[in-house]
Amino acid sequence: MEYPLKSLNITLLALALLMPGLAVAKVHEYQLENGLKILVKEDHRAPVVVSQVWYKVGSSYEHDGITGVSHALEHMMFKGTQKYGPGEFSRIISENGGRDNAFTGSDYTAYFQTMEKSRLKISFELEADRMRNLILPKEEFLKEIEVVKEERRWRTEDNPKSYTYEASMATAFQTSPYRFPIIGWMQDLDNMTIEDLSAWYQKWYAPNNATVVVVGDVVADEVYALAKEHFGPLPKGEAIEMKVLEEVEQLGAKRLKVKRPAELPYLMMTYKTPVIKPGSEDDENWSWEPYALEVLAAIIDGGNSARFSSRLVRGSEVASSASAGYRMASRLDNLFLFSGTPSKDKTIQDLEVAFRNEILDIQNNPVTEAELQRVKAQVISSDVYEKDSVFYQAMIIGTLETIGLSWRLADKYVERVKSVTAEQVMEVAKKYLVDDRLTVSELDPLPMDKAPKRAPAGVRHGH
Repeated sequence: MEYPLKSLNITLLALALLMPGLAVAKVHEYQLENGLKILVKEDHRAPVVVSQVWYKVGSSYEHDGITGVSHALEHMMFKGTQKYGPGEFSRIISENGGRDNAFTGSDYTAYFQTMEKSRLKISFELEADRMRNLILPKEEFLKEIEVVKEERRWRTEDNPKSYTYEASMATAFQTSPYRFPIIGWMQDLDNMTIEDLSAWYQKWYAPNNATVVVVGDVVADEVYALAKEHFGPLPKGEAIEMKVLEEVEQLGAKRLKVKRPAELPYLMMTYKTPVIKPGSEDDENWSWEPYALEVLAAIIDGGNSARFSSRLVRGSEVASSASAGYRMASRLDNLFLFSGTPSKDKTIQDLEVAFRNEILDIQNNPVTEAELQRVKAQVISSDVYEKDSVFYQAMIIGTLETIGLSWRLADKYVERVKSVTAEQVMEVAKKYLVDDRLTVSELDPLPMDKAPKRAPAGVRHGH
């Protein structure tokens, strides 16, 4: 599942985009006759390969009544094909010294394996098989949907902050499918059938709706030949035309109060903001606004010297915790998020006033050159280099391609962040951090003795 991401030095996108290897190494691009795209990046530092299969489908492709179907299908992808029985996929990967898993997001569903380089053909054989030959046994579905429902209870309904986040998304977005939780509403999970999953699988799981990303100690042309051997014979799926439900204009601030058993109150303030648009890898078509919003998030919450930590947590001590985040890469416009918990002797109202004062400061006063340099230094700092791995290199390539951007955009990130000015940071704050784009969500704690008493469950994610 996805939850609020933090700013430049924390977001998965930013971490991966900043990796030096990705910025300079060539990505080899191929496409099979059935529409499957293959992206390969050679990295010969260790005899390891990461293989990922990305499908252009996630919770933002769903509609009322079947929310959670993408995630439920992800679970069922490990339950057998015409050739392999339930659990055989992971057993074979493990026997060959590899690791595998999967994840579902708003805009994608992805499956991955990390293996010794000579075992890539095993990954391809298994992934090609389940791309079109899943059998979806009803008895396995009936067991697995209960696992999914327990996962929802554990991750969301018994987690007050996550529950508040889910309610906030459903309130902030009126028409955008980002109002749907990735795991689905419990009512939809209760009513879900194996026929729902079968129809979803037949519609979306096809080579012309997928991208295979391979990063590691491989030769690109050999990977292409291997992909052609295993994925090439798969039939192309029907072309899908999908209407995009853009979010309607918001005409005033929204307020939400969530009452749940919790130890502490919690505040979320979300503002609707734009994201990077397709075609922005071209120098003449890109907008600086998402990069200025990304820098803004890092100035507010980018380490111990950032404004929230230095002013609200350590300075005025109005907050025991405070964070900000912005997702600059998604299929549809998304949110800029502030969240935090007030200190023991402070209230939610005190914290909201403090958040608003910080916003006003940025809207009316240019950020300092020292702050800009701190953020830009993070782009090339050692803690980012430590995140360098074949997995995250593949992750960012797959993410960008699947949400409708281009892996080439990664090459532009560093220079565009460095080009952001104090005036641009001020301008996006004035334009987007306004009440007509705002949803305020408050967690009002109920006594913990009202919480349901239930033994911890051994919930698995993925399979």
